[in-house]
Amino acid sequence: MTALPEHQVSFWMDKAVNWGQATSHSVQLDTTRHMDSLKSFLQQLLQTLQTMSSTTEAMKSLPFVGQFLGRLCWNPYVTADGESQRLLLQCVWCLYSAEPKNAVERRANDWIRNLLCHLTSEEEGSMVHALEKQSGSIPQQYYSETLKKMVALLTEEVCKNHITKSSERCSCDDIHAVSVACVPLVTYPDAAPLIGALLKRPVSCSCSHLSEEFIEAVSTAWLRRKLVVEDIALMALWCHSLSSLERAVLSLLESVLSDQGSVMQTLEKAVTESLLPKASALHCHIFLIVNDVFRNVLRAIEENLAVRALIKVFTGCFLKSHTAQKPQESLPLRAFFPHAPHNLLTPLLTAPSEVPKQAWLKHLHWIVKLFQEILCERSEREEEVKEEESPRRRRAVFEAWFLLVQCGHWVDAAAELLVSVGSEESEPLLFLLTFYHYPTNRGHQSAQQTIVAREAWSHLRILFPTHTAPPEQLSPVNELLSSTLSRNLILHLLLNFAIFSQASISSVTEVIQKVLIEAGMRRRALWMLSSMQHRLNREDSLDARVHPRLRTLQDSIGPAHAPGCT
Repeated sequence: MTALPEHQVSFWMDKAVNWGQATSHSVQLDTTRHMDSLKSFLQQLLQTLQTMSSTTEAMKSLPFVGQFLGRLCWNPYVTADGESQRLLLQCVWCLYSAEPKNAVERRANDWIRNLLCHLTSEEEGSMVHALEKQSGSIPQQYYSETLKKMVALLTEEVCKNHITKSSERCSCDDIHAVSVACVPLVTYPDAAPLIGALLKRPVSCSCSHLSEEFIEAVSTAWLRRKLVVEDIALMALWCHSLSSLERAVLSLLESVLSDQGSVMQTLEKAVTESLLPKASALHCHIFLIVNDVFRNVLRAIEENLAVRALIKVFTGCFLKSHTAQKPQESLPLRAFFPHAPHNLLTPLLTAPSEVPKQAWLKHLHWIVKLFQEILCERSEREEEVKEEESPRRRRAVFEAWFLLVQCGHWVDAAAELLVSVGSEESEPLLFLLTFYHYPTNRGHQSAQQTIVAREAWSHLRILFPTHTAPPEQLSPVNELLSSTLSRNLILHLLLNFAIFSQASISSVTEVIQKVLIEAGMRRRALWMLSSMQHRLNREDSLDARVHPRLRTLQDSIGPAHAPGCT
């Protein structure tokens, strides 16, 4: 690039000094008269600056440039012209260093920040007020238009693959610089196009082209609901940054655990608005990472009903998003569940609403048989393999159980069927219910829990057909609910009998109130009822008899807005 002629540099530098802030009428006329020539010179200056490899080189080669641009930026008649303002901003931007290496570049960065604040601020003495004083323009209008012009300019530059000051310099350096400068603009709605363009720009080399400060600011703004960007831009953020994705998942978890009074309908809304299911359907690795977080939480608090409900709702929303995709654009479901036993995927990922109700029992027998084979295989192999290999077998059982938690609708279907089946048919259903609530031997024996489940089921079959429940029939249920090892399992059975049995609603309400008050489980029962209502609504199977029974139970136990669980 040919150097700028000295006589032109001298001429325009003198003009910038003489014009000052264009306070006199003669200066304003002279500025207007030379505007086209000024823009031509600024274009030459911009092309020269774009050949510089650094701010330090630019300041050495063009020592006048800082004072020249600064003076023009303080002239409201120059900055009021859209084209000259755009050229000025581009020139100034060429002097910004994403990672300043010396005092000159640090001072240049500070100067640029102050200059941009001057151009967009509404404070006394700023360019906005100078323009208002000279031309009568409205400050807010000027501020908004200036910001939009800056955003449009930078968005256009970001979308180009050849943003660079030197052909020898990676364009990611310039994108990095833009991301640093955009940190204060993250929550501005007018800056949304630029934020989105930065997030969606594909990675062109091995280096990170977005600054950590920018990623942190975007992630925080999203979690605080102060960020307005396209869904695809947010998903791109999660693809860029594992920490941002983990923060989004943990934020969702924390909202559920801190507000366990939320009903299932509210939970599904929160999960959907998190965009995590949609992102997971589009990006398999996001689904795998989200589920890794869920696994770790579930290992720590495996009996927490809220966590299980969250995992089930998330999986349901994910499956819905995955189904909505075109087959040629989506991966097979097996790719999203690499750790789960593959023979379990088809029966568990098939929703109960996709199977005729008269075929539920057969479908559940199929599921139970597969689980029993996995558990038997584990028991047999643990006797043969070395002790150090045993954890791998335990992990296989955990993964099978985790898939069952993800597809908990079949557990609910089993609990519903237990109200009407006979003794022989109940065995596999009780097995599935027991395994769901107590999958490990940590603090509880599976054989013992199976006995407890069978005993509870037998008592409930006797209890609910009666019109008036004698105290001697309530006592066994109360004792079982008082057990710290079987509360969720027994409550699950109890509420299903209450809703789906043929007993009168008045006797059912009386039984439920007596039992839950003595056991101190009202809040947990309300949560379970909300979960059952959510399932039945989704399956469109809430018939005329069941609906009023469920609502009556909710009203009799406590306010519908206050369910909770532990």
